[in-house]
Amino acid sequence: MSVNITIRDAVKKYGSNTIITDLSLDIKEGEFFTLLGPSGCGKTTLLRMIAGFNSIEGGDFYFNDVRINDMDPVKRNIGMVFQNYAIFPNLTVEKNVAFGLKNRKLSKDVIVEKTDKFLKLMKIEEYRDRMPERLSGGQQQRVALARALAITPDVLLMDEPLSNLDAKLRVEMRTVIKEIQNTVGITTVYVTHDQEEAMAVSDRIAVMNLGDIQQIGTPKALYQRPANLFVATFIGRTNIIKSTLHAEGQKTFITLPGNHRIELSTIMADQRKDQEVILSIRPEELYLKPEGEDGVKAIIDDAVFLGLNTHYFVHFESGEKAEIIQESQIDSILEKGSVISLGVKTQKINVFDKDGKRNLVMGVHNDLVGGAR
Repeated sequence: MSVNITIRDAVKKYGSNTIITDLSLDIKEGEFFTLLGPSGCGKTTLLRMIAGFNSIEGGDFYFNDVRINDMDPVKRNIGMVFQNYAIFPNLTVEKNVAFGLKNRKLSKDVIVEKTDKFLKLMKIEEYRDRMPERLSGGQQQRVALARALAITPDVLLMDEPLSNLDAKLRVEMRTVIKEIQNTVGITTVYVTHDQEEAMAVSDRIAVMNLGDIQQIGTPKALYQRPANLFVATFIGRTNIIKSTLHAEGQKTFITLPGNHRIELSTIMADQRKDQEVILSIRPEELYLKPEGEDGVKAIIDDAVFLGLNTHYFVHFESGEKAEIIQESQIDSILEKGSVISLGVKTQKINVFDKDGKRNLVMGVHNDLVGGAR
C-alpha cells in the first residue's frame, strides 16, 4: 500500500547549525517526487529524516494520518536505494533480493514467489546465481531496486541512485526506474543534483537551496515559469540579461541589448511599472531573423554541432554573451565572426525583479505548502 507523505514545519539541526528551517511539503500517494538541488542544500538530510536515519528537531512527519517522528525506521515500511548500491557482496543476486523477505519471516513459498517476481520485473532473472562482483554497475543497481521493492514497502526512497554510473547507463537506468515505479505505483521520493535526470523521471520536483524549497511543480512548470532566478538557472540552460521594464499606459516594454525594445503582454498587472529587471531567455527561444530584418544584433563566437541541433555562442554589442540553440541545417553552419539578427519568442521570456527573487510574469505555479520557503 502506498501512502501520502505530509511534512509540516520541519527543522533539522546539527549542533548550533540549522540545516532545514520551517519546511512543509505534501507528497501524493503513488507520486514520483524528486528533491533536486546542489550539494549541501539539505535534500539528502530531508530524505533521511523521512527514513528515520536522521533525528527531527522540529515539525511533524506523517505517512497518511500516522505520525512517524518517533517511529523506528524498521517499522516505517520503507524501501531504500543508495548511490553505492549497498547490496551484500557475499550473497547471490537471488539471496540479495530475498534478504528482506526472510527477515520478515515470510513463508518459503511467498519468499520464492516475490523473489521471482522482482527478478523478472527488473530483468535480472538470468543473473540470479551470480555474485555481485560479477555484475555491472547497472545490474547491481537493478538488484538493489528489486530488493527494496520485494518487501512491498509503503514508500520507496532513493538517494542519488545513478550517480556512480556512466552517462549511458544513467539514461538507461532512469528509464527503468520510471517504468518500474509506474508499474508498482509506489510513492517514491528521489534525491538528485542532476536536473536532466529529475526532469526525466519526476511527476513533480521540489527545487531546494540552502535548506529551503524554492519551488515545487511539474518539470514543465519549473522549466517554463520558474518562480525565481535560482530555479531558472538551476533547471536547464538559460541566458541571463539585465534589463529595464517600462510602462506606457496599458503596455509594458523591456529593453534588450542594443536598446532593442519589445512589448511584453505577460507581465502581472501590479508589476507594470518602470523598474530594473533580470531577463531569463532559454537558448531555444532566441531565433535567427532573415538577413536585413530588424532584431537584436549579435556576433557569433563559436558553433557546436550536436546532430539535431547546433548551439551558437554569441556576444552582443554591449559585451553580454548568450547561447542560441537552432535546428541544424543540412547545408551550412554559420561561421565565427558572422553578424546576425536575433528575434525572441516573447511569450517564453521570464522577467524577474532586480534581486531575482520573484518572477513578474503571469502563470507562475508553485505548490509550496504552509511554512515551506
